[in-house]
Amino acid sequence: MRKVRAAVITKPGEIKIQEFPYPSVKESDMLVKMEMSGICGTDKHTYKGELRQYAGTAAEEDIPLPIIPGHEDVGVVAEIGKQAKKNLEFYGRELKEGDRVVICPDIICGRCWYCRHIAAYPWCENIKTYGVTISCKTPPHLFGGWAEYMYVTSDTFVFKVPPEIPPRIAVLTEPLVVTYLFDKAKEFYSLGGEGFGTGDTVLIQGTGPLGLCHIIKARIMGAGQIIAIDKSEYRLKLAKDFGADVTINVEKTTEKERIEKVKALTDARGVDLVVECVGIPEVVREGIEMLRKGGMYFEVGNYVETGTVSLSPHRHMLAKSIRLIGMTNHPYTGYGPTLKLIERYLHTIPFERIVTHQYKIEDAEDAILKSMQAESMKVVIVP
Repeated sequence: MRKVRAAVITKPGEIKIQEFPYPSVKESDMLVKMEMSGICGTDKHTYKGELRQYAGTAAEEDIPLPIIPGHEDVGVVAEIGKQAKKNLEFYGRELKEGDRVVICPDIICGRCWYCRHIAAYPWCENIKTYGVTISCKTPPHLFGGWAEYMYVTSDTFVFKVPPEIPPRIAVLTEPLVVTYLFDKAKEFYSLGGEGFGTGDTVLIQGTGPLGLCHIIKARIMGAGQIIAIDKSEYRLKLAKDFGADVTINVEKTTEKERIEKVKALTDARGVDLVVECVGIPEVVREGIEMLRKGGMYFEVGNYVETGTVSLSPHRHMLAKSIRLIGMTNHPYTGYGPTLKLIERYLHTIPFERIVTHQYKIEDAEDAILKSMQAESMKVVIVP
């Protein structure tokens, strides 16, 4: 019997290479031959045993180990059912073997209150996510990208990749979709003095892959000044290369010095918008201190339950009249526009530089450890 190899997180701190049966593909589904799968902060949390997701909501659950990780996926259609050929692609384009696709990792129920009332589903009560919340104990097992093949079911949002976009760049589609909060902030701008508008100052806390994607989006959307904060000179240099105007190294400054510097750069007001991409609760308070009155704070980094932070409701929220917005998941409607954005800037922005390291499936544990080191950016798994 033909087998498929995959990297499996079996328990916190352990990745094993396992073999699974090559699946039979249903008429409504497809099988994707993986080209690349990115390592996300969520994968790092899972490896470290930080498993609680969507805490305090109807979707709250612990990641069900063992899993095949990988939700930033690009590959080519290997096998596809007759129904799936005509129905599976989001825009109704017919799919065939050999087509390159990216996959929105979130599967929704379409029945809960949130699916019926909130556009583009991001808060589904029964959400399941490829590479995160579907155990590989569940047949046909291949529900994550760190494998030779990935099984894609009929309730998945699939997007055909323009032929000009190579896998090394297409693998960045999912983290770039997460930056849709800048588009939401534009909506607030119409209210006057809120949100994000052309010429505004943006501060990015954390210049890993997600932070870098937000720097790119801020620059494309017309930010007047971009300030980037990190503890890694390697990552701060890349942030500069991708559009940050000012960088601040956490290792070389105190919190007080950082806040004072940001105030000095903004006529003592503070920045218009802060995006938290670190994934450590303690940085939230500092980021709010750097925000101007009426500014907006985006929380996108603390994707799993990792602890709490102490805030003063008066000082940090009421007195400053801030807008504190959390983001879990992202709308499937963001994939098409993001692929168009990548295509438009393909020869202007060096997207391929974001992917700094590639590892084979059998070296997945080395890969995730490398992704936790300061001198790396996006680390990917290849078959």
